[in-house]
Amino acid sequence: MTLHAGKIYGLIGPSGAGKSTLLRIINLLTPASVGTYLFQGEPLPENGRNKLKIQRKMALVFQKTLLFKDSVWNNVAYGLKARNFNSKETEKRVNLLLEQVGMEELANRRADTLSGGEAQRVAIARAVAFEPELLLLDEPTANLDPVNIEIIENMICQMNREKKITVVMVTHNVFQARRIANEVIFIENGKVVEMGPTKKIFSDPEKEKTRLFVEGKMIY
Repeated sequence: MTLHAGKIYGLIGPSGAGKSTLLRIINLLTPASVGTYLFQGEPLPENGRNKLKIQRKMALVFQKTLLFKDSVWNNVAYGLKARNFNSKETEKRVNLLLEQVGMEELANRRADTLSGGEAQRVAIARAVAFEPELLLLDEPTANLDPVNIEIIENMICQMNREKKITVVMVTHNVFQARRIANEVIFIENGKVVEMGPTKKIFSDPEKEKTRLFVEGKMIY
């Protein structure tokens, strides 16, 4: 499987297929049991400073939002401060991102008092604040209402379009993958069944399993 810079990938498949595990492998949180993983053409180190250097080029947002018990503003600013961005640039980026996700009026609210949708918007804003080369999203809109889903999808597409951030997004919502992904990866039992342009995957897939899945039929 090869991922190309600047695209949005929708990662789909039945529950237990290995979608979240694949994100953790890409982010170097879980070691792969077999195979070779290249990042920008180079084999990935398993530990040490070189591993951390690669990890700092990525951001991973889990399905269950993890925010600090601090203000919304400080949550979004955290990654910038950790990377020693100057205060002027930090303020500019944080304020712009909060505006993009419709959270500017809640900038001083404690993050642990937010609704699920609001918290997920903050988590994604925090993840993209330092403009990672690769953004990994694990079910970013699961169990959210249509308003929050639209805001998050628009933000993902905007960051991809304007900042050329590559996105790999796990989703159980095939309609969401169809809406925003440039390419779709369908996996089952830890293996890639089919990968290709979104239009082709949904209208003319090569594999029967892919066709059954995108048509909403169960696969086991």
